[in-house]
Amino acid sequence: MSTVPPEEVENASGRDDSSHLVAAIAQWYQSNARALPWRENGFGAWGILVSEFMLQQTPVARVIEPLRLWMERWPTPSALASEPAGEAVRAWGRLGYPRRALRLHACAVAITDHHDGQVPEDVDELLSLPGVGEYTARAVAVFAYGHRHPVVDTNVRRVLARAIDGNEHPAPPSTRRDLAAMEAVLPTDIAEARVVSAAVMELGAIVCTARTPSCAACPIADRCAWRAAGYPDHVGPIRKPQAKYEGSDRQVRGLILAQLRSSEVPVSAEDLRGLWHDDAQRDRALAGLRTDGLIEAISGETPESYRLPE
Repeated sequence: MSTVPPEEVENASGRDDSSHLVAAIAQWYQSNARALPWRENGFGAWGILVSEFMLQQTPVARVIEPLRLWMERWPTPSALASEPAGEAVRAWGRLGYPRRALRLHACAVAITDHHDGQVPEDVDELLSLPGVGEYTARAVAVFAYGHRHPVVDTNVRRVLARAIDGNEHPAPPSTRRDLAAMEAVLPTDIAEARVVSAAVMELGAIVCTARTPSCAACPIADRCAWRAAGYPDHVGPIRKPQAKYEGSDRQVRGLILAQLRSSEVPVSAEDLRGLWHDDAQRDRALAGLRTDGLIEAISGETPESYRLPE
């Protein structure tokens, strides 16, 4: 999720060829960008890194309050690194995919131990951190430190596929191809490139959406190759919808974690047994949580008890 304040956009226009397209998006961004905490001046590289972890597969609206609480409690990587990993899992709450909390804690430890407590700005150094992938590394380098790199997420891929390639949906992800596609439209000027990266991402998030694009509100509707072609249906593989949550192992894992997060003392296997009617599924979820390092069994206790990791 981009972090450029919209007021920085005034110079991101006036180029040739496909740059007219991104210039129009940048101008649109000036008036239409959402006011989000990670776009505030002074939010800092650590805050941006935390927000990127939280925003993975999670809607913006669900992230804002947990992010605020997280940054109040752990305003620096060293503050988080000084506490047990289980506290990160506890604070993660209902954001989902709680392994992100463990990775963020490990990331904070690595930053504290190997980078003097400062989030690095070099992409390769960022990629060496636990849980930081290609998108997050470039997002931090661009939006926190102002470097020029192509930044590509699902929203960017969709905008480029429609506006330039004339396809309803992008091809399956390819880091090399996707970065090259964004590089091709990225201004050479560093400040302009940062704005364009944020603007294209924002357009995909709130206008050029996957299911119901708002073409009437789009600043590049008259330049969009997909619209010009008459909105042809997608040809090729389509991303499969996420499996149903209700009744899934994910739901059972969430119930177990919620029980442990709400308790300051270990929770017995007997207490966990009452959380779910299917013994085999509950035990499978419990084993998976232990394998992922999200919970720990207390050795030597009878009956067996569990806690968040220390």
